[in-house]
Amino acid sequence: EREDAMTKLDTLRAAAIAGDWRTAVAIAARFPRLGAIRGAVLDAHMAYTNPRFLRQIGRCPDAAIAAGRSAIIAAYSIEH
Repeated sequence: EREDAMTKLDTLRAAAIAGDWRTAVAIAARFPRLGAIRGAVLDAHMAYTNPRFLRQIGRCPDAAIAAGRSAIIAAYSIEH
């Protein structure tokens, strides 16, 4: 199980470094323990999967994605 979690984190890092933030956010959104970045990651995931809903509730999908990216970069020490 621990090995599987590392593989997911490695995949997340590789996607982020490659600039594939949609994939990186989708992977992070499935992590069970996101702690302080949970809201930002889930909002970014929602921005990718259902941007219309975010607009309907008065949120900017681009801002949510940017916040999720920043949270992932900080939490997982991603060099970009």
